[in-house]
Amino acid sequence: MNPRFEQQSSGSIPSTNSESEAVTPQAAPSKRRRRWPLVAGLAAVAIAASGSVAFAEARKTVTLDVDGTAKTITTYSGSVEGMLESQGIRLGERDVVAPGTDAKLADGDQVVVRYARQVTMTDGEDERDVWVTVTDASEALTTLAERGGDVALVASRSGDRASLPLRLNDDGPVAVVADGSTQVVEDHAESVDSVLADVKVELDKDDRVSIVPVSTLAEDKAIDVKTAKSAKQAGADVAVQVQRVETKKVTQKFDLDYDTKTTKDNDRYEDEDNLVRTEGEEGVRTRVVLLRTVDGEVVARKELSNKVTKQPVDRVVVEGTKERPVVEETSVEDTSESSTTVPSGSVKEIGQQMAAARGWTGSEWTCLDLLWERESGWNYQAANPSSGAYGIPQALPGSKMGTAGSDWATNPATQIEWGLGYIADRYGTPCGAWGHSESVGWY
Repeated sequence: MNPRFEQQSSGSIPSTNSESEAVTPQAAPSKRRRRWPLVAGLAAVAIAASGSVAFAEARKTVTLDVDGTAKTITTYSGSVEGMLESQGIRLGERDVVAPGTDAKLADGDQVVVRYARQVTMTDGEDERDVWVTVTDASEALTTLAERGGDVALVASRSGDRASLPLRLNDDGPVAVVADGSTQVVEDHAESVDSVLADVKVELDKDDRVSIVPVSTLAEDKAIDVKTAKSAKQAGADVAVQVQRVETKKVTQKFDLDYDTKTTKDNDRYEDEDNLVRTEGEEGVRTRVVLLRTVDGEVVARKELSNKVTKQPVDRVVVEGTKERPVVEETSVEDTSESSTTVPSGSVKEIGQQMAAARGWTGSEWTCLDLLWERESGWNYQAANPSSGAYGIPQALPGSKMGTAGSDWATNPATQIEWGLGYIADRYGTPCGAWGHSESVGWY
């Protein structure tokens, strides 16, 4: 056999000749071998033996064609079987020889041996192993196509190598279709690896390599029409097609909406704006998918996981339920003996009414409530032992509130009046003061 074959067939030819046989290599023909049909055709090349037994035993010159490599030998064997045995050619059960091994051998006969090789074929959907008795992939594709439909041969893979137990094309160039382009190898192609090396196409371990008829390239939607035409114009009838296969994990993230929940607060007036206790946050659902692509096209996908990786946070809104009391006005005398109207109710109610008198309702009242709830809890006797701040607005020092009244230490209304004036002068509005307090921790 040709030493460049990628796989050994079921039979073999030894490197030395029998002592009783003289072997003369035949002059090299213009093409490596003539294509022989399969079993039926092989029988047709038999040349009938004739003559006496003595003639059969005489010296004779015959042509021996083993898998497309022909040579002229001189033999004294009277039968095909004897001649093959003398040449060290052993046949397997699937190998074919014409004429048959029991045929008599005459001078000038031609004996053709074709070893059987197992190849993997595909019709684009399924793969199966078949045996062929041909010399190259081009002839195998033609033979298999006669059974019906377009077929391709699948090269076996081992790491970054690809192999086929047949030569690619004994009679013409071979096209290589890879990465969107076509290149042609003019020399007779012995192996898949050698062809790919010639055009500098490297393989990844997952890439798919197949041998296809050039005539079918134009039917492949994944191959550019110009690519198919260039292979045909180059005179190639068989092509090595490399398909880049990639398997990767893809992570997808999806936002999950949060819910809004409302809670009731019996200490908050029903006509106050709702208070947002907790801002809502969107959650995240993470999906991991295993994708398999061929030349960038997704051919298979498998979901590996699909779960919530961040729970959404509900938005919590506080709604007041307390009914606002009727405000009763009373007259009190201050130190200047003038008459002033002072609202009645709890300390916070007094503060809300006094703020409303300045036009600070709704969100402005909410900001004021939050601010003084943080500072003193609306306690007019609140004192900070560290700083000396005092009262509802935590004036520093507390005596500053004397500008609003001499009873600043004991009268919530006096403290509120001073605190509202301070906010108006310094920040403009309660929300301005609240924003500053949120930023730096004081106002």
